[in-house]
Amino acid sequence: MSIPQISEFTIRRHANAKSFQRGEAYYQAGAVNGITQRGGVLQADVVGSEARPYHVSLNFDSSGLTSVNCTCAYNFDGWCKHIVATMLVCARHSEHIEQRPTLEELLDRLDYVQTQRLLQDLVAEYPRLIEAIERRVSWMIAPVAQEKSIKRVRRSTIDPAPFRREVKQILRSAVQYFEEGYEEDPIAEELLSLVQIAVDFCQRGEAENAIAILEAITFTCVENWHDVAEYGAENDEIVQELNQGWCEAILSAELTPDEKVDIQINLEAWQDEWNADFGLIMEALRQGWDYPPLVEVLQGNITERGAWEEDVPDYADDLALIRLKILERQERYQEYLYLAEAEGQTQQYLTMLGRLGRVEEAIDAAQTQMNSKEEAFALAKTLTDKGALQQALDIAQSGLNLPGDCQYELGTWAGDLAVELGNDEAALLAIKAAFQVKPSFSDYQKMQELAGENWESVKTDLLRIIRSYVGWGTESAKVDILLHEGLIDDAIAIVSELSSYNSDLIHRVMDAAIPHNPGWVIANACNRAEKIMDAGKAEYYYYAVEWLKKARTAYLQSGRKADWSTYRENLMQTHSRKRKLMAMFKQRDME
Repeated sequence: MSIPQISEFTIRRHANAKSFQRGEAYYQAGAVNGITQRGGVLQADVVGSEARPYHVSLNFDSSGLTSVNCTCAYNFDGWCKHIVATMLVCARHSEHIEQRPTLEELLDRLDYVQTQRLLQDLVAEYPRLIEAIERRVSWMIAPVAQEKSIKRVRRSTIDPAPFRREVKQILRSAVQYFEEGYEEDPIAEELLSLVQIAVDFCQRGEAENAIAILEAITFTCVENWHDVAEYGAENDEIVQELNQGWCEAILSAELTPDEKVDIQINLEAWQDEWNADFGLIMEALRQGWDYPPLVEVLQGNITERGAWEEDVPDYADDLALIRLKILERQERYQEYLYLAEAEGQTQQYLTMLGRLGRVEEAIDAAQTQMNSKEEAFALAKTLTDKGALQQALDIAQSGLNLPGDCQYELGTWAGDLAVELGNDEAALLAIKAAFQVKPSFSDYQKMQELAGENWESVKTDLLRIIRSYVGWGTESAKVDILLHEGLIDDAIAIVSELSSYNSDLIHRVMDAAIPHNPGWVIANACNRAEKIMDAGKAEYYYYAVEWLKKARTAYLQSGRKADWSTYRENLMQTHSRKRKLMAMFKQRDME
């Protein structure tokens, strides 16, 4: 199967500007290794900040990409930098992708005995694999076994025992982890992966099996949580995920009244014993899909109270989003739109209109209902997927005037789209909006190119922005811009207050400032060096000498060689007993 065509514009649409910029840097540095294709799956290892590389996986079929995943912790808007770097290899150098056989092709080469031996060898190498194999064997053979030996209230065809054992093992491992002195939570990620298995069953139309899995997880957590509670483990995160998973399973299943009562009794007992709040699950169980106000909404009868007849609870948005997820899965799109509108889920309402191809209707609704940058951003991206690029740009431009927390991402995205459409004026305004909340040198250079003959007036506004901007972490961008414009004193003002941990940035300003203000370079460098030398920590002498080399260069280039010699001699007398430091002082570039 050939890889779908991937353009750089497509990559930019799926990643925010920061991720794209960093991903391109990773690509340029050759961080993407071992990129292989097996049928409709493409995998790559991307060298990052951790000892182990991050693993990127792309899944596709004849219609295009179906899913994109990375093992990094990134959970913000769009693709992470590792995915971007991998995509850039696909777009620019697809010949680097190694073709490998699929799992099916590999297994077809083995007979029964060889397959058995393969599994045995893998379990010997990865002992925990036996748990996963046992679970899947249970799922495959459970229908026959349960009819013969087990009378269950619910019609599940899955054995919950492997899940109970898995939860117990996770909690036992956590106790050992805590006893070895680690403070991070080792529980949540593994438990959440089990909850996700139940959610996956829901999405495949097997809600009864999802309920059986969730019962096993919840019961075993409640029964064994005291083991990890002694070490301060909290259940907030797993309870939140269980609420979501249970709610989706209950609303996806066809439950009898007796089954609902059984679930309610269990949940009430578990939440009391575990000090948990299962209010969302209880409400889903109580309402189902027959709740009168909900029925009215799904028929298009929308009032100010939405889908509620009593006071709206805190979890109303969560419940609405789960219902929308199920309605979308069942392709009940008009009911989806009615519920989204009634419950104030504007982003879901507008984007669904766009996804259904009702572009003009979505744009008209956006004029009166769109209230945030996030809603505008979501709709704009949906419209680009439908090929309505100019309308997407119009929505994005409107969104930049709304409240929200994604101004940088929306601005850079809209700027790229405007460039793609040849609208330099719109691109300049969008990138400037992004620059206002997160100045960057690359965006500054883009705006210089876009502004043309109007650059001087634009530059004045941008310099005013960076001089007044007080956000953390933009010192490097500010310095890049100020040095680019020859504003040495402004750059000096920024780095003078920085700690020596920012030595690379301070050194850059010192190099630029030597012809302009050698006195500042000398005073600043000597002060930082003397603090290190006076502390007497030999492992940091290298850094002190590096500061002194900057001072020496400033002394020499300003015609004060004698002053440098005198200062150096005084230092050598003061620190004469520090042999390691004295050896450094005798280097050629310190004389």
